[in-house]
Amino acid sequence: MSPRGGVLSAPGHVRTEDRERPPARLPMVIYVLALGTFLMGTTEFVVAGLLPEIAGDLRVSVGQAGLLITVFAVGMVVGAPLMAMLTLRLPRRWTLVLALAVFAVGHVIVALTSSFPLLLAARFLTAMATGAFWAVANVVAARAAGPAASSRALGVVGSGAMLANVVGVPAGAFAGQLMGWRGPFWALAALAAAATVLIARHVPQDGSDQQAVSIRSEISALRSGRLWLALAACATTTGGVLSTYSYISPLLTDRAHIAAGLVPLVLVGFGAGALVGFLLGGRLGDHRPYTTIIVAAAVTTSLLLAIVLLSGFAVPTVALVALLGLFGLGANPVLISLAVRFAGRAPTLGSALTVSAFNLGTAAGSWIAGLTLDSSLGATGPAAIGTAIAALTLIPTVAIAHTQRRRPAGSVIRGSGDADAASITNP
Repeated sequence: MSPRGGVLSAPGHVRTEDRERPPARLPMVIYVLALGTFLMGTTEFVVAGLLPEIAGDLRVSVGQAGLLITVFAVGMVVGAPLMAMLTLRLPRRWTLVLALAVFAVGHVIVALTSSFPLLLAARFLTAMATGAFWAVANVVAARAAGPAASSRALGVVGSGAMLANVVGVPAGAFAGQLMGWRGPFWALAALAAAATVLIARHVPQDGSDQQAVSIRSEISALRSGRLWLALAACATTTGGVLSTYSYISPLLTDRAHIAAGLVPLVLVGFGAGALVGFLLGGRLGDHRPYTTIIVAAAVTTSLLLAIVLLSGFAVPTVALVALLGLFGLGANPVLISLAVRFAGRAPTLGSALTVSAFNLGTAAGSWIAGLTLDSSLGATGPAAIGTAIAALTLIPTVAIAHTQRRRPAGSVIRGSGDADAASITNP
């Protein structure tokens, strides 16, 4: 018998019927964690729809107000691994509760202050809490669902953030117009406080493995080459998509000649595609993880190139943007699941580093894409840069699959994606 319940019918072969089967239903805790990521996805992007109001109230320029977005991204990059290490010996349930409590306090500070520097500090604090929550939530979700459904569970947890783009951010922007920009932050603080009760109730106690983890064993995970390949894929896939998405408005209005009032509907299409993509990618990733990430990278690159070439036509561009949401972020739950696996005895650090990689890719890609707007490429520049960055994702994803093919034939297949791993290990 294999440790995962599979029967070795021949050296290096696992009988398909004896592999661990994914559960028909995911545990309730998965959906509770998705509520948390919904709140955090909302706060990350809702500022974009409130920048003029914030700038006018605090008497700063819109460009300066945009630092509220930048500082949040930096806080996520730094905060996820740092908080993962600082809370290493704290039970995961209470790490999540503490992160939500800090998240709520940060929003209260934002809603009360009239000092722009204090507002920046509160956003950074909120981002640190968000990074800690996201990193630990991924590990808790993967453990609760089990190896056979870990990618599916991470797809549901991550879909909370995708749903934020479809529902939370537009609702927050609308509420800000009615109640003032501070209103959405009060609402997020109240919802986070309520979510702490659900987290405390539904997140299970840590197992005995949590007690054995040390900082040294966590850091030892950094020696895993496959972990770094997964992190590189996290950075490039998100960087390619969001460098384009960040500057999609000028492409839609200037190139596709879509009315400015219709741009939000196109963005909702992207968000809906991303939501479905996250859920489908998670399901597919439990069966064929390596195929899923390679195909997603190839299709995303093709879609971005098509956007560059067809951006002068409104209908194809709108359809391509929706498909970009579907395929462009669909591999993310699979990459998170692989990173957690490749980190070995340091799953929390592995998860935290994916959060950093996603945000680092977004920050770097968006910065480079912004520079191209003043080049001869004009509004198509960000999509051209996004195409190049997304194409780079094929390098680490193919390399990950190649390392699996080189594994010893008799090795036991662990974690999610047994079917795909078996086909690669034993061609």
